[in-house]
Amino acid sequence: MTAAQVADEFSRTAKVLVRHFNERLGEHGVSTPRSRLVVEVARSQPVRLTELALAVGIAQGTASTLVDALVRDGLLERQASADDRRSVLLHVTEQGAALAQEWTAGYERAAEELFKPLTAEQLSALVDILRTLSADEAPTADR
Repeated sequence: MTAAQVADEFSRTAKVLVRHFNERLGEHGVSTPRSRLVVEVARSQPVRLTELALAVGIAQGTASTLVDALVRDGLLERQASADDRRSVLLHVTEQGAALAQEWTAGYERAAEELFKPLTAEQLSALVDILRTLSADEAPTADR
């Protein structure tokens, strides 16, 4: 098997994973990007927009647009930093925190469904492979 064939198979599998997670989170009335932002803010608040974008792996402009919508929906709120009034920190609202827990549970159930065919040894080997492939990338917080 060639590296290109492995890359093609990886790409197909990644699309299956994304579709499955989108379907499961869609059952909760949310998209994967929106849920990832709310969950990350709930996990690491208070957080600056630039840090949030980096943590979830999206462009700052995209994060800004999504955060604007999440603030309008009452799931996130912006507060001035006590240390630097020019700096804005994001916090999750009570409603956002409750939904973040619900979405995280849905995500975990979807992951269990997806990876159910693999043994514990296969899962461990897969994690080792993925970490090797991403070793040159900037580290991000564990989910």
